[in-house]
Amino acid sequence: MLYYIRKYWLANLLAILPGLFICALQTGINLLMIRLFQGIIDLDLRGFFFWLALMMVAWFLVMWVSSLTEFFQGRAIRKMNNAVRRDMTATLLQKTHVEFHEKDTGEYLSWFTNDVNQIENLAWKPFYQCIDAAATVLFSAIALLTLHWSLLGAALITTIIMLFAPRLFNKRMEKLGKSCAEQQADATGKLKDILSGYDVLRSFGRTQRFRQGADAASDQIEKPKFKLTYVKSFIGAGIGCINMICQFLLNVIIGVLSIQGVILQGSLAGGGNLCGSFSNCLGTVAELLLSFSSTKPYFDKITVRSDSVQDKESGGLPELSRAITVNDLSFRYGEKPVLSGLSLSFRKGGKYALTGPSGCGKSTLLKLLLGWLPGYSGAIRFDGADAHDFTPEQLQQQMSYIEQNVFLFNTTIRDNITLGGDFTDAQLEKALRDSALAGDLAAMPDGLDTIVGEDGSNLSGGQKQRVAIARALIHDRSILLVDEGTSALDQKNAGIVEDSLLNNPDLTLILVSHHLTPERKAQFTDVYRLDPAA
Repeated sequence: MLYYIRKYWLANLLAILPGLFICALQTGINLLMIRLFQGIIDLDLRGFFFWLALMMVAWFLVMWVSSLTEFFQGRAIRKMNNAVRRDMTATLLQKTHVEFHEKDTGEYLSWFTNDVNQIENLAWKPFYQCIDAAATVLFSAIALLTLHWSLLGAALITTIIMLFAPRLFNKRMEKLGKSCAEQQADATGKLKDILSGYDVLRSFGRTQRFRQGADAASDQIEKPKFKLTYVKSFIGAGIGCINMICQFLLNVIIGVLSIQGVILQGSLAGGGNLCGSFSNCLGTVAELLLSFSSTKPYFDKITVRSDSVQDKESGGLPELSRAITVNDLSFRYGEKPVLSGLSLSFRKGGKYALTGPSGCGKSTLLKLLLGWLPGYSGAIRFDGADAHDFTPEQLQQQMSYIEQNVFLFNTTIRDNITLGGDFTDAQLEKALRDSALAGDLAAMPDGLDTIVGEDGSNLSGGQKQRVAIARALIHDRSILLVDEGTSALDQKNAGIVEDSLLNNPDLTLILVSHHLTPERKAQFTDVYRLDPAA
């Protein structure tokens, strides 16, 4: 929390200063009130109107400066929320393929939505409130000192009591905050799952399950938040009782001093307000400190700062000049063996097919080559260089991957192909031609600027695969890994795409397929059949 506050210290300073000015004004108003009531006691009409006019001016200033406070605090919160999300992004990018997929995307979505919302409500806004409350305590203490030293002494004792009380509940609030974050993330994942299954449930007439699932996820989001709120309120009520006792004692002291003539009799009005502001703001500080404790689990998820991330792509894998070799490769998912003692070779420019029954490790081998699954035994070498010496990002500078389940962003076809990169019209046209996508675009009113919809929902399965193939081709990687990348295409278009890949002499192709005709098999450098591991 403090990291982000310090990082945007200027924005936070501008957010804090108007609030401090308001706190000083409000304390001054209480002192003016003492003078106002003293004017009434002394029957000083002129003095009464003078102090009343000053109070009105002070209140007008409070109103105007309050609008500035909202503006500057809102701007600082926006900066810090964006920084938190950038660091969340950096944390995700530091994860390996396995680590990232250990959690559902719904949980990561919860990081960027629920968690940031909780941080804003339990950290940033309370931080400004805490500063204002602490400033009010300070200004009130100074004002009380101008009345009599004993009032300041009593105020300091009250401060010690009120600051110590919340520490008794810090661990409790931290535990509740962690539980709230975990349950909301789990509920977001369940809600995402039930929404993804909308069509299935509707088609089988299971709309009641859709309602029940949505209701259960909704309650799972709200229940821990409700518990966190009411526990904090009960603890706050207990601290408030201590606060009221301290406030009562301060008022007793003011009354005694006023009766004895030590301070102005008008202090019974303004002095009481000062004591109230002092005590109430102390209670506010104490309660807000509890709020800060409950945000710790949210910040603990951030393990990487975006400012400190080094560019992983420097010193990448050199362009393949000889071959990729796989020696005595074994891999297992948990206790289940998938590959055992596999040895293969893929020469530069060669065209290779991987065949075999489901579960024999064809897709797994591609992910091992990409560096996504590091926990294997044996060796994978690129021109003799061990794959372990490179990060997945460095390996993928030379490799493109087309998987069977194609993902498309909800933008245009052009953007899904280029991914924001800068390519010439000639490069784009070649990728469209070699992927057999050009014919589809001719039938679309917006052509390349057609919006594909969420996860490509506006396109057919075959069109999605052609977009993915065009994306891989235009990025001009020397090694292309294809996992059933033409399975959704009709025979004609599949033939166009496969011919384009097989006839590219500079491309090293490794393709997973369940069905190869004898004619197609003859076009490959080699066809490797994988068998299930024993």
